Amino acid sequence: MDGRRILVVEDEALVAMLVEDALLDAGFTVIGPAATVEEAMGFLAAERPDAVVLDLNLAGETSTPVADALASRGIPYVIATGYGASGLPAGHQQAMVLAKPYDPSELTAMLGRICTPA
Repeated sequence: MDGRRILVVEDEALVAMLVEDALLDAGFTVIGPAATVEEAMGFLAAERPDAVVLDLNLAGETSTPVADALASRGIPYVIATGYGASGLPAGHQQAMVLAKPYDPSELTAMLGRICTPA
């Protein structure tokens, strides 16, 4: 994906490393990972990613504020969650959902569809 920049928002270190490896292997550039809402918002304040992989539950903290910021800025995102589409926060029911556990190739294919060409 010729360096498209993807912010990874994931609180589980092992999952974040696996996602990062899969993205790098597919040619993406990884921003983060961010393990908290505060870290994610800091990354978003500093730069604009091409897309975001967003875990909904960050160690018991909802990442809805991050999803809200992404939607308001027009940044595409994929919600990675074990709760399924029924657990999406209000205003984000149309978001692309990747049910955990997922195959990394599913994630890279989904990101390939939502990242706009340079």
